[in-house]
Amino acid sequence: MHDSAAELRTALQDHGITLPSLGVDLPGFAGAYGVPLVALGNCNAATARRLADALRKAAPR
Repeated sequence: MHDSAAELRTALQDHGITLPSLGVDLPGFAGAYGVPLVALGNCNAATARRLADALRKAAPR
């Protein structure tokens, strides 16, 4: 689980994007989802726009 969060953090950093609260959702380990969750956390509007732009550029056309 920590590997998934670390991989996502690295991939986002490759695009100049930082999600300060990104990490493992500890309550998710005990939750009803059956699998631990990665918490993406909060970001400001500029970061959200950069993330949306990176996803649009990476989307198949």
